[in-house]
Amino acid sequence: MRGYFGIGIQGVSKAYNVGNLFRTAHAFGASFVYTVEANYSRYKWNKTDTSKSIDHTPFYSFPTMDDMMLPQGCALVGVELTEDAIELPSFRHPTKAAYLLGPERSSLSPAIIERCDHIIKIPMKFCINVGTAGALVMYDRVQSMGRFADRPVRAGGPTEPLAAPTFGAPIFRHGSPFEDSPPEVPDNWGE
Repeated sequence: MRGYFGIGIQGVSKAYNVGNLFRTAHAFGASFVYTVEANYSRYKWNKTDTSKSIDHTPFYSFPTMDDMMLPQGCALVGVELTEDAIELPSFRHPTKAAYLLGPERSSLSPAIIERCDHIIKIPMKFCINVGTAGALVMYDRVQSMGRFADRPVRAGGPTEPLAAPTFGAPIFRHGSPFEDSPPEVPDNWGE
């Protein structure tokens, strides 16, 4: 899969949710994890983060939204149940993205929503656990941007393995100066 992604939580107060989300991010290959305006016990997150994700994935803790810094060109994607949010199955994930989930029992702040490049929502009737929501977003990213065999028409999995990628000749945007034949080389060339 091309590009990279990170995932974080704003205003999180439950350490177990942090550990759960970060462990899942580690499993899905996140490039970084982060918190914004967090208030939780870092000691407790290790009870649910059994993969010790921050030993393997960069972790950033931003005290405020103004302190948050993302890599250049990285799109901030808020995950929130709002009327005008893009439904996750219809969303094309940016190649470089940082996903941000809201706190437990609350929503992303209006200031953060204003800062987001995109707002997406998981099509459901009501909010679910923040760790579960993050897992669904990461799964959708991997599923839609990864290279997998097409789903079969009938129930079940593919019966044939995914074909190896093939690479063709170079493609020139404005045509090659040597499309018909290469230039002739003089007999005394290189003397």
